[in-house]
Amino acid sequence: MKFKLFFLSLFLYSFISPQLTIAQTYDELIDFSFKYIENNNLPAAETSLKEAMKLEPANPRNVLLLSNLGTIQRRLGKSEEAIVSYTAALSRAPRNVTFLSNRASLYAELGHAENAITDYTSLLWIEENNENTLFERGLLYLQVKNFGAAQTDFERIIEINPNTLSGRMGIASLCKFRREYNEAEKIYNYLLDKIYDNADLYTGRGELYLLMEKYPKAMSDINKSLSLDPKNPYTYVLRARVKLLQYEKKSARSDIEKAISLGYDKKEAEELLKFCK
Repeated sequence: MKFKLFFLSLFLYSFISPQLTIAQTYDELIDFSFKYIENNNLPAAETSLKEAMKLEPANPRNVLLLSNLGTIQRRLGKSEEAIVSYTAALSRAPRNVTFLSNRASLYAELGHAENAITDYTSLLWIEENNENTLFERGLLYLQVKNFGAAQTDFERIIEINPNTLSGRMGIASLCKFRREYNEAEKIYNYLLDKIYDNADLYTGRGELYLLMEKYPKAMSDINKSLSLDPKNPYTYVLRARVKLLQYEKKSARSDIEKAISLGYDKKEAEELLKFCK
């Protein structure tokens, strides 16, 4: 899930010196952070925001700066520091939907499923019919094997929106976890009859065919998914898994390396690379 960027809109001066060291005011430091972000100098943007908050620790706008800081730290790979920044922002604005969503998705990325579920639950207290939040929480319930709760969330999505894609995809994922493969296949086939160009559906069915040991069908769906979305790292890993089962180790290694270049978790990828020797 893509996390939201929530940068504070502030008036930009007609001229801003590129040197952080000469900035004298809170607003100048914030303006510098925008300039650094535009130039993709995220370390300098992080420093600018920290200096601004240090200069005026009681400024009420700091709640937004903390969220911005968390997003910058997240992009820098400083995930634990980002959690701290998001948490500090939420301590001042506990019902802010963007702050909660950002922290929830980051918790999920880090594998902290229970913490992510807690944040998504807080979001649903604020927006009880948010389909995306229900879907994300449902997927997390699958991770922790709370299948009943996952089913409730996915069925709730279908109740809210009978034409939903995500709700039915969620039920298909639930069937996979329960090893109800034939039921999952029926759902994917139904959805793909209606939607021809959805990469996630092909990835989902490809994963199902892998579980069913139908490797040619799995490969066909995975390749179709990559033709629609060539930047999804998980799909490359999925294809590598199929190739490893067919003893295509060299080609599998290439897919795993491609996944890493697209941001796939290096530790998990390195475990897979061990099977490519």
